[in-house]
Parts: sequence; C-alpha cells; structure tokens
Amino acid sequence: MAPELDRRVQENLARVRERIARACEAAGRSVDDVCLIGVSKYVGVPETLALVRAGCNRLGESRPQQLWEKASNPAFDDEPINWRLIGHLQRNKVKRTLESGVCNIDSVDSLRLLQAIDETVSQPEWRQNVLLEVNTSGDSEKHGFTTDELRSALAELDRYSHVQVQGLMTMAARGGDADTARRNFATLREIRDRVATPELPLSELSMGMSGDFEEAIHEGSTLVRVGSALWEGIK
Repeated sequence: MAPELDRRVQENLARVRERIARACEAAGRSVDDVCLIGVSKYVGVPETLALVRAGCNRLGESRPQQLWEKASNPAFDDEPINWRLIGHLQRNKVKRTLESGVCNIDSVDSLRLLQAIDETVSQPEWRQNVLLEVNTSGDSEKHGFTTDELRSALAELDRYSHVQVQGLMTMAARGGDADTARRNFATLREIRDRVATPELPLSELSMGMSGDFEEAIHEGSTLVRVGSALWEGIK
C-alpha cells in the first residue's frame, strides 16, 4: 500500500501546489510568499508520513490530543516537522501542548489563552510563536477576537515576554460563497494594516482552506491551511 499511498499523496500535493502557483500569478505575487500547511487531522500516521515524504513538513492539527499523539509517535522522530496547532485550544491543555514540541499555535483566540501560554512556557529565554485568531465573519459559533478585543490584546503584549505574535488568522464564514470568503479575508488584511507597527509587523496572515485558498491568496494570505484537497482518493 505504501507505494500507492505515496503516489496518490504526491499527485494531490502537486495539484495543490499548482493551484497555489496559479493563484499567486493571478494576484501578482511570488509563490515564495505563500506557505502551505498540510492539515493532517483527517488521516493517520501512514498518510501523514506520506505527505512528509512528498515534501510537505508544515503540518496542522486541529485537536490538541491528535497533535500530542502524532508529535510523540516514534515514526516521526527523524522527520523535520513543523507541528502547528490550528484549532481551538483550551487553557487546561496548554501545558501538554507546549510539551509536545509544537512549533506554532495558530489559533490564540483570547487574551486569557495568550496569558496562559505565556505563564506556562518553562524556558526563561523561550518565546512561543503564535497567531491571533480574529473572527472576521461575525459567526457566533466561531472563536476569535473582535477588532476591538484585538486592539486591546495588542496593547498589552508587553506584559507577555514568552510569546511571539507573528500575525493573524481567520476563517471564512461557514456556508458562504467565494465573494463572502474574499470579504472576510480582505477584512483581516485591512485590520492587520491598521494595527501593525514597525515593532510588531504581524507579517503572517493565515487565511484560506481547500475550498477558498485562492481567494485568500488574492487578499494577501501568507499561510494556507489545506486538508481535504491533499487526501482526495485516500480517506
């Protein structure tokens, strides 16, 4: 099964990268400005390893428990993986998540969570890379800062010496069309442009998933989170 699995994953990854390249060309951007995060929450260890072998080593997991399990699996010991948590994180799971070796927490959705991460970092000189999640769709079921909450959080960042805020993250409205997605993504870019400073440029914008990452790239996304498009014909 492994050779066939590898072949299918390689083909899917090539198609996704081609879509990214075309979207960058249409937006007048360099393909080097957009990084792919392969969302491995849909699959097990063999499929995830196949994706890494195919050349995608930035992996996103939505559930902390799945991140813990995969990151600690000996099968990945020799792989240079950038593990990223892209889903909701409860404060009581912060310690275990940090201990798992997570490289980035891309879904910090409250000041209380930011504070919990800062207080849990055990190494004095360590700064945990994070993105702040912003609710740009107004969907009450989605997590994330409002614009006003984001401003307040950014104003308090000097209190947190163990976090490094690299940028912002959002998700498009559930059930919306391409135009709605573009508006949601444009909103995040516009918010970033208003609140960024030379000291805190917020250079990373994590926007776009399998069904809408072309729209996200057009609006300035630097990180696209792609899952289902990588696993077509595999699950």
